[in-house]
Amino acid sequence: MAEEKALELARDIVGVLDKKKGEDILLLELVGICSFADFFILTTAPSKRTIRALRDDVQGELKRSRELLAGAVEGEPDSGWVLMDYGDVIVHIFSQEMRDFYRLEDLWGEGRILLHVQ
Repeated sequence: MAEEKALELARDIVGVLDKKKGEDILLLELVGICSFADFFILTTAPSKRTIRALRDDVQGELKRSRELLAGAVEGEPDSGWVLMDYGDVIVHIFSQEMRDFYRLEDLWGEGRILLHVQ
């Protein structure tokens, strides 16, 4: 996936997460830093139910609008972390506890923040 197309996809995903009440949404550019993805999207959900809804809404919207399915979806809402792999775009949906524990923003701190919706 070309970088421009990946960025367009990432922005569409951010839009879905924002519309569906994802919290503290961060779009992080990792071009040249990460070997397996160009962009990470991180968001926090206040409950397991919201994690499930955000996952389902992203999957449903991308299937409808782009006929695109995630290459992999890992984790369950009950675990507090769901990862959705769209190739060059990786989506992380966290509970607050898991986001604070893993601190991916710090781990990938060399990345450039393109968008932060609080």
